[in-house]
Amino acid sequence: MGFLIRLAITAVALWITTLIVPGVEVTGRSGANNALTLIVVALIFGVVNAVLKPVIKVIGCVFYLLTLGLFALVVNALLFLLTDWIARGLDLPFHVNGFWAAFWGAIVMAVVTWLISVVVPDRLAER
Repeated sequence: MGFLIRLAITAVALWITTLIVPGVEVTGRSGANNALTLIVVALIFGVVNAVLKPVIKVIGCVFYLLTLGLFALVVNALLFLLTDWIARGLDLPFHVNGFWAAFWGAIVMAVVTWLISVVVPDRLAER
């Protein structure tokens, strides 16, 4: 149950990101197609973050320390671009137009995900 709630939170955050950030877009033919695309892209984004982010943190810990954590913004943008690349490989109508769209998209995703997570009770997201 917790996995599905986290997936829904990420999908909603991704949808809000497509509304706020120019260059991050879902171009499906219908609302249902867009919703399904957002769910699949949220799943891809979650897997990419779960698998690669810890490895990157270990390997790049010196950069994190030297930049006082600002390197994390670049890493998040690159992971967002990787999500776009995988989505295109799966022929999903999701697109991120360049590094800056990915940079701002990753920031908006993080903030919106955090805000939604504050509203959703922990007991629901952990089950």
